[in-house]
Amino acid sequence: MDINALFTDAGLRAFTDAQRDQHLTDATQYAQLSDIVRRRLEQTPIDGDRAVGNWSISARHRARKVSRKLKRMERASRRAASSSEALYAAYVNHVLELPDRRERAALRKAERKGRQLQSGAGDRVAKSLHKSAGVFGGQLPGASQQTQTGPQFLPSQSFPYPVAAGGETQQQSIADFIPKAPKEGR
Repeated sequence: MDINALFTDAGLRAFTDAQRDQHLTDATQYAQLSDIVRRRLEQTPIDGDRAVGNWSISARHRARKVSRKLKRMERASRRAASSSEALYAAYVNHVLELPDRRERAALRKAERKGRQLQSGAGDRVAKSLHKSAGVFGGQLPGASQQTQTGPQFLPSQSFPYPVAAGGETQQQSIADFIPKAPKEGR
């Protein structure tokens, strides 16, 4: 077997076809052999088997146990045949078709970028980025680009300014509303 032939489409196809056919042939033989072994063991009584009519319950059970192993071999061969087909499909998808797929993706990307430039999306994105940079830099979006050098005044307050020290009036508490009872014994 030439290993370099496996890296071509025709070479890998021939290899996977041969492997698939071999595994399917094996699976068919295992299935036939399983049926033959099961039927033969069902009809072969061994001393000590319980018989019900013409059939032995123990012989049937024993026949199924033995033929089950051949059925597993059949399933494994069918899975191997399926895997050989999957090998070819994966090779085609991930190796042979990959350059064409990448080229088509690059063309679609170039077309998409061309449409964006024609629609003026680039200008809108640049303007948006400029606004965002100004906000993150400390400028408001509606503010001018000049730096403010004039005096900064405090904004008007919705509450009165505090009174100077000594001019405050003390707030009343609940104790001011309850009359004090005279103390006895004094």
